[in-house]
Order: sequence, then C-alpha cells, then structure tokens
Amino acid sequence: MSILEVIICILLVIGIFFTLAGVVGVIRMPDTFCRLQSATNIATMGAMPIALACSIYGFGNGNTSLGIKALIMVVFLLISNPVGAHAMARAAYKIKAGLYEKTKFDHYGRDINE
Repeated sequence: MSILEVIICILLVIGIFFTLAGVVGVIRMPDTFCRLQSATNIATMGAMPIALACSIYGFGNGNTSLGIKALIMVVFLLISNPVGAHAMARAAYKIKAGLYEKTKFDHYGRDINE
C-alpha cells in the first residue's frame, strides 16, 4: 500500500466520520438553527475531505481532469456553504422559527432590535 493510498483512505475515513456525525446531529438537535449547523458540518467537514481524496486519487493516477474537478468542487464548497447557511439561518429567524426553550441568549435578535 503506497503512501498516497494511505492518505486517501485517511481522508475518506475523516469525511465519512464527519458525515455520520452531522447526520446524527441533524436527527438529535432540538431546533432549526442547531440542525442547520449540523447540516453545514456535513457539507463542509464531510464532503471536503472526500473531494480532496478524489483529487489526490486523480492526480496520483494521471487523471488530471478528475483532480482539477475535485479541487474546483472544494473551492465552491468553501465559498457557497457559509453563505448559504447564513441565508437560511437569517430566513428562518425572520419567519420566527422557534428557538429551543433552554436557549439563554438571542444575540441576533438583540442586534436587530437595537
């Protein structure tokens, strides 16, 4: 087993772990905003290591187009994921999605009301 195969396997295991942890978080979290954080975690910490593993695999086997496409996908995930998550959280707040009853602070609401 070469060093590239080991790195690819490690990245795949990391991606699968964070994807599974995010799925468990989406199922178990109490409100919309916590679930949104878990869903964002799936896209960022789950998909990016898997895409990096695909990129390394592509460059390692001489398939440059696969490597470049996977790297472009990582860049788009880095750009679009935080923006999309913020837009969804803001929309959920504006339609008054309920916070968890044990939530102690609403900093976003404090900033809007001032």
